[in-house]
Amino acid sequence: MSHDISLAQSLASQLSRDLMVPVTLFTVNGEYGVLPSDEIDDDELQIVHEYSPWH
Repeated sequence: MSHDISLAQSLASQLSRDLMVPVTLFTVNGEYGVLPSDEIDDDELQIVHEYSPWH
């Protein structure tokens, strides 16, 4: 499972830099996902981390 989170974190960070928008890494039902932060509106998501291209 630690490999899954490492991969998700790496991809989320890269996606944020590629798109030049903040993205949020979240988990739901044991799966990881990434969305632009301004599109997050589901209360059932467990936020793992928000990535910003400017930091």
